[in-house]
Parts: sequence; C-alpha cells; structure tokens
Amino acid sequence: MNRSSSRREEILAVAGQLFRQKGYHATSMQDIAERLRLQRGSLYAHIDSKEELLFEIADRAAERFLAAIEEAERAGRTAAEKLRLAMRAHMAVLAGYRDTATVFLHEWRFLRDDLRHRILEKRDRYEQHWRRIIAEGVAGGEFRPVDDRFGALLALSAVNWAYQWYSPAGSLSPEQVADRFADLILEGLRAS
Repeated sequence: MNRSSSRREEILAVAGQLFRQKGYHATSMQDIAERLRLQRGSLYAHIDSKEELLFEIADRAAERFLAAIEEAERAGRTAAEKLRLAMRAHMAVLAGYRDTATVFLHEWRFLRDDLRHRILEKRDRYEQHWRRIIAEGVAGGEFRPVDDRFGALLALSAVNWAYQWYSPAGSLSPEQVADRFADLILEGLRAS
C-alpha cells in the first residue's frame, strides 16, 4: 500500500468511527481533519467529499456482509446449518468491523439517490440470501411453512440490533451470541 492509499485508509477509518459515534450529519470534515491532525484542506487531496466517505464505508461493509453470507451458504449442508452459519457470519462482521457495519446499517440513508440505490441493491441482495435459506428450509420440510421474507427479517433483526449492546469485553463471543439467536429462531422455525 502506498502512502496515499494508506492515508486514505486512515481517513476512512476515522470517518467510520466518527459517523458511528456522532452520526453522519453531526460529523464535519473539520472533525475528521482534527482527529487525523490534518488541515481540513489536506483531506481533499485524498477525497472529494464527506458523502464519498459515507458511500465507500457503507459499500465496503455491504461487500463484507455479502462475502460472509455467501461463504455461510456454501459451507452449510442443511438450511438450519446455513442459517446458524449466516448468523455467525453476520455477528463476526458486526464485531470485527463495528464502525463500518454500524454505518452500513444506519447512515447509508443519507446518501444522495444514485449512491443510496447502489447500497440498497446490495442490501436487497443480502436479504435475498437470508430469504433463500429460509425458503430452502421450508421447501425441504426442515422448517414449518413460513413466509421467507418474515423469517429473514426476524433473523436479521436479531443480529442487526446486536451492534447496540454487544461488547467484545463481555462474557460471550460473537459466535456464542449468534448461536443463542440461532437456537431461538431455529426452534420457532422447526417443522413439527
């Protein structure tokens, strides 16, 4: 990584931290510059706008979530196993990339229309993976007949909210949290 791309990565990391802590609108370019000990004008040698930072942070997080669930789908043999692995994968991204994951979950909505639609397309693709897992379980008789959209939204709602309360210093690992969620959700989905 050259010096310019290294500096850009630092800028993205600091912007992600500040967007998570203060919100996108409450974070100024001056805030980012001060945290980096730079003049505000120096930031513009590396980026064009605050919105560019928001888009890149959200886009990278979306790609991480997509890669994680695709791996979970490949690794799982049954729908129940895929769902458990998907929950673990989601928690791993939330815990490992807390700033960018939080920005992806909440701040993307402040992007202008064209950029917001690009993130929404990835978010929708991500949800489709979850729906496919639920639908596979229903079709195979592993899960009771449920609406795959609601099943996916229930699972995602459980793991998405964890960023609010999960702490790496706590007593549970991300995998243990995911497994507890999966146990509860799978019990509700299980065909009798």
